[in-house]
Amino acid sequence: MSLAAVTREAADSRPFLLAALRAGVVNYTAAARYLESTTDLTGDTEAIATALRRYAEELPDEDSESRSVRVAMESGLGAVDGTSERAGDALLAVGDAAFEPGAGSLTGVVATGEVDAVALSHALSRLDAAGVAVVAAAVGGDALVVVVERRDGADAVRVVEDALSAVPATG
Repeated sequence: MSLAAVTREAADSRPFLLAALRAGVVNYTAAARYLESTTDLTGDTEAIATALRRYAEELPDEDSESRSVRVAMESGLGAVDGTSERAGDALLAVGDAAFEPGAGSLTGVVATGEVDAVALSHALSRLDAAGVAVVAAAVGGDALVVVVERRDGADAVRVVEDALSAVPATG
């Protein structure tokens, strides 16, 4: 495989680098050094930087779209055994974990409307960048749910609302 192909593969396996390449905010030499230090990619740093620069020129710009959603906050969520009868009232349940209203001090951020896995991924990335720890999250049908600590509830609502106003377009 050519150096250019290996460089592209390394960039593709790092979503943050791919996003930066699309946005045109990369120091190519620094990115080349990073790839050399974190992968099996070896060669002339400048050649790797040139491969990254050329790859960035070929990448399509990342468009975003606003999603039509309603975001609400539900306080008092708590973890319950997802296999119990009580889990039937859960706001979110995955495997043996379930989060039910009135069972604790967690907060659920619920977005209903035009949601999907891309919207959830984008919201989770934005929450991480904002320093909001996510306890659990899921998307299904027309609902997206993110569970956070109570003190992070209001911030999480604002971050999710903002994130869903500019979700990367899927095609």
